[in-house]
Amino acid sequence: MIEIICTACGKDALLKREPVYEGFTKTGEELSCASCGHVYASEAEVPFKEQRKVEIFTDEDRPDQVDVFTDDEKQRVCRYCKHYVVNPFAQRCDLHVTFVEATDYCADFENPR
Repeated sequence: MIEIICTACGKDALLKREPVYEGFTKTGEELSCASCGHVYASEAEVPFKEQRKVEIFTDEDRPDQVDVFTDDEKQRVCRYCKHYVVNPFAQRCDLHVTFVEATDYCADFENPR
C-alpha cells in the first residue's frame, strides 16, 4: 500500500490507482486520494509519504567472508565431475556405477571441460 499526505484534505491516506479506459483500451491510470477523492494529474504531483528505513546493523557488524573450501577442494567434488548424473530420483556416478551425493569426493575426478 502506498501512503500519501493529501494536499487537498491534509490527511495521511492511501493512494488509489484506477485504470482509465477508452472503449476496451486502457489509456492510463487515475491517481486519487482514498480519503477525499482528490485526483492528481500525474505521479510526479503525488506527495508520497516518506518511509524512514531503520538501520539496525552497519557494515562493521557484518561478518567477514568465510571460505570453507579451498579452490583445490572445490575441483574434486562429484557435483563438478564429468561422470556426475542427476535425475529426479537419484544422483549417480557413471564411472563407478554407484549412487553419490553432490558433495562427495572422488580420486577419479574428471573435469567436464
